[in-house]
Amino acid sequence: MKLLALDNSTEFLSLALQADDKLFSHYENVGQTASQLILPQIQALLSETSLMLADLDGISFGAGPGAFTGVRIACGVAQGLGFGANLPVVGVNTLMAMAEASGEDKVIACLDARMGEVYHAAYIKQNGSWVEIATTTVCKPEASPVLDGGEWVGVGSGWAVYGEVLSTIYAENLAKIMPEVSPRAEAILKLAQPVFAAGKARPAAEAAPIYIRNRVALTSLERAQGQRL
Repeated sequence: MKLLALDNSTEFLSLALQADDKLFSHYENVGQTASQLILPQIQALLSETSLMLADLDGISFGAGPGAFTGVRIACGVAQGLGFGANLPVVGVNTLMAMAEASGEDKVIACLDARMGEVYHAAYIKQNGSWVEIATTTVCKPEASPVLDGGEWVGVGSGWAVYGEVLSTIYAENLAKIMPEVSPRAEAILKLAQPVFAAGKARPAAEAAPIYIRNRVALTSLERAQGQRL
């Protein structure tokens, strides 16, 4: 199977191209320049494998949650390339992608959602598949859902920004934290593979981001109070 995966839900641009038994990838902190770099980097990966876009079997992308503009870029590129080459697409939850990227089996995934909030979900891997224990949500870190049991691993930028609060909430649950973990295209590719194999990928026109917060800007009062977007 030949598949392309892409993610731009954080400040990192992550790409992965599976060419049968070979995997090629690109991972770079691009800040706000992803829109300028994503298509040339995809072309570079295709050139490295001597593949054309039409040679692929499908495209997977980090559908969110995450940075509003970055998620839209990833979705738009997946949709545009898929539509142009008549390829199906699979959107993957970025928090689940972080769980997969961590290499752990019990994961509390938290992305910094700005505005004093985190994108939060908790997963346990059972029989090789992820089971969502706490559903994907956006909340204040101090309002993170309570979890049962121990040996949980905290991953993602939310732990870097709100680690003290989150570690207090999950003091009885945590084995360790890995704040450096981010959604990686390789993990998105792995999660999307069984969807493609089962014939459950969607037409490119149906590609859609996962939005769990409608608010993407601070009010003037919130900015004056020093809150962050």
